[in-house]
Amino acid sequence: MHIGTRVQQVMKEQGRNVSWLAEKLPCERTNVYYIYKRSSIDTELLFKISKLLNHDFFSEISKELPLKK
Repeated sequence: MHIGTRVQQVMKEQGRNVSWLAEKLPCERTNVYYIYKRSSIDTELLFKISKLLNHDFFSEISKELPLKK
């Protein structure tokens, strides 16, 4: 999973824009665009984004883990 792309998708699904997330984090809008381009992300930042969007990105990531048989 490309986490930046997934964050961008959830933002779009919720009708949120870059300015909204930048204000809530708080950071510059350019930093939000940088997040969108990232294939990995700091867990603390992802936790903040998850809370702001009320979306569990961590469970989506864990579903991609291979199960031991």
